[in-house]
Amino acid sequence: MASVQTTVLLVLGVFIEICLAQRSPTISYITQTQIKDIGGTVELSCSVQYTNDYPVIWMKIDPRSNANSLPISTGSTLILHESRYSLRYDEASSTYTLQIKDIQETDAGFYHCQIIISPSNRVSAEVELQVRRPPFISDNSTRSVVVSEGQAVQMECYAGGYPPPRISWRRENNAILPTGGSIYRGNVMKIKQIKKEDRGTYYCVAENGVGRGTKRNIAVEVEFAPVVTVPRPRLGQALQYDMDLECHVEAYPPPALTWVKDEVALSNNQHYSISHFATADEFTDTTLRVITIEKRQYGQYICKASNKLGSAEGVVELFESIIPVCPPACGQARYGDAATLSTSTAAICLTLLFVLFRDFHAQH
Repeated sequence: MASVQTTVLLVLGVFIEICLAQRSPTISYITQTQIKDIGGTVELSCSVQYTNDYPVIWMKIDPRSNANSLPISTGSTLILHESRYSLRYDEASSTYTLQIKDIQETDAGFYHCQIIISPSNRVSAEVELQVRRPPFISDNSTRSVVVSEGQAVQMECYAGGYPPPRISWRRENNAILPTGGSIYRGNVMKIKQIKKEDRGTYYCVAENGVGRGTKRNIAVEVEFAPVVTVPRPRLGQALQYDMDLECHVEAYPPPALTWVKDEVALSNNQHYSISHFATADEFTDTTLRVITIEKRQYGQYICKASNKLGSAEGVVELFESIIPVCPPACGQARYGDAATLSTSTAAICLTLLFVLFRDFHAQH
């Protein structure tokens, strides 16, 4: 009886040993896809079974080329000498854990846990590491635009980062876009016929949920022919007083400005003073001061503005008035009869004050 039991035990032992020998190495667990921010830490775990006689390795796989695949570890030993990498092996669960610190964008990709059975046979499982990166505007995006009024314009904006950023367009102060509305979404914004009112600063905004997003300012300059506005087309002033004639000019590029009377271009001298004041790249105010007006200086003055796209003009008529206009006269006579009038007026005022003062004392 004892010999029978011994025989059965021996047979069972041999059977179990054969079964164990026939069990194939397997990967029982691998970490799911990981999404991490740049600078963070990730742990990739791989649990295996029946691998006593087989090497277990971690590799980073380049799906475009096996030649660029990178072996990281074999067994519990790191092959890749990189201070950011470390490896732990838990014997109880037969788990290999690869840790990567201070994650960089280049760390993104597929990591394979492999059991090498033979040169042509291996068991493999993969985990993807996705590295989130704030958006950045690519160099092939539009930086500035200079275009003539009426032409078509195309502005492009491309951005990198992970997840892939979304692109939107806005104008300074949320002004209405030429395409309509205050926001346009897409990489390319087209304006069929740009107007001078469309000039200004545009913003290309890239957002992907990582950080606060980023934007690029795009200056849009629209070249257009001058537009001349005369705020006061008719002005009266008395003889021997000054008078300012004004023109407002809108143009880009900035125009050449001239004042003309009787087909003669005027310049600074004892009779005229010309000044220009630019309030912005496309706005200029020009003023012609007529000094101590003489009879021959009454008439029409033409304010002319011209640039490469065209020219325009405005007309100001200066006529004679009896009463001086203030400003710029402000009641101050200069010489001749006007000076005599001012002196006489002062003498009359002093005489009246003297009479009033004398009468006051006589009554008391």
